[in-house]
Amino acid sequence: MASQSPEEAAETSSAKGGLSGRALWDDVRVSPVEIAMPGGVALTLRAHRKSSELVPTEIEVDEDDPFEARERAAAARAAEEEGVIVDDEFSALVAEGEADPKDRKAGEVLRNEDGEVVEEPDPEDFKDDVVEEADSQPEDEDVPVFLSHRGKLLAFKSPESLVAFIRSGAPHDLAQLDTWATVAERVQSTDIDPLPEDRYELDLVVENLRGGHDTWDLPLLIAAGEVARDLGHALRLKPVILALAPGSPLDDLDESLRSAESGGMGGFFGRRKLRKIGAQQASLGWRSVIGKISAAVDWRD
Repeated sequence: MASQSPEEAAETSSAKGGLSGRALWDDVRVSPVEIAMPGGVALTLRAHRKSSELVPTEIEVDEDDPFEARERAAAARAAEEEGVIVDDEFSALVAEGEADPKDRKAGEVLRNEDGEVVEEPDPEDFKDDVVEEADSQPEDEDVPVFLSHRGKLLAFKSPESLVAFIRSGAPHDLAQLDTWATVAERVQSTDIDPLPEDRYELDLVVENLRGGHDTWDLPLLIAAGEVARDLGHALRLKPVILALAPGSPLDDLDESLRSAESGGMGGFFGRRKLRKIGAQQASLGWRSVIGKISAAVDWRD
C-alpha cells in the first residue's frame, strides 16, 4: 500500500477524528509553540485562561516565591485592617507569614493593640462586607499555562514525541483544561505546526544584542520578551519575573523596542531611547533570563 503524503494524512485524520490542524487548536484554545534555546529547538504547547480557572504549577516553594509572597501580603493587610493580634509566639509567626491567623488554636485569646482582651469576631457580622468586596474585585486576567509539570517546561524535539506524550496520560499542567480530552483524542503529529507568531528564537537574543544598536532585530527581541514573560509566570520563575517586571532595565528595553517598531514619531523617539541603553547591560540581563529558563526545561526526547 502506497504511503500517504502529509496532506493526505491530515485529511484522513480529519475524517476519522473530526477537527485537525488549525481548526483543532482554535477549537480547544491551545497552541503548539516552538522555542529555540541554547539546548535545542523545543516543541511544546501553550494556552491562556482566566487565572481563576487554573491551579498554578507545583514547585518547591521558597520563602521568596512571588505567588506565596502575594498571599502573605494580603493576609498581613487583612490582619492589620482588623487591628487584632494573637497572644504569645503566634502573633510573631503571623507577622512573618509563617502562620495563618485562621489557624489559631482553640483557647487562645485575642488582644487589640492596647493589650485588651477582645471577643472573637462573628463571621456573620461581616457577611455583607465580604459580598460587597467580592463584587468590587477586578475581573480575572488571562494568564499563560504551558505543557509543564512541577515548574518544568516539558519540551520535545519532534512532533511525534510530543504527540506520544500527549496520548500517554502522564501528568502535566494542561490536563486541568476543560478541552484537554479533545486534544488528547484528536491530535496528530501533522497538527504540530506552530504559527509564525508562535515561533521564538531565544538562542539568538544575546548574540543579537551584542552586535550593537544598529543590528538589533526588533521583532526577534520583542517576541523573546513576550515568551519569556509567559514562561516566567507559568513556571513561577522568580528571577525571570523580576528581571522583566515593570520598571526593570529589560522592561525599559522592551518598551523602547516596541516604540521603535511602531514607526512615526513614536518610532523616532523609541530609537533615540534605544541608543541610550547599553548593549552590554542588555545582553548580560538577557543571558541571565535565558539561563534561568533553560534550567527549567525538561527535555523528554
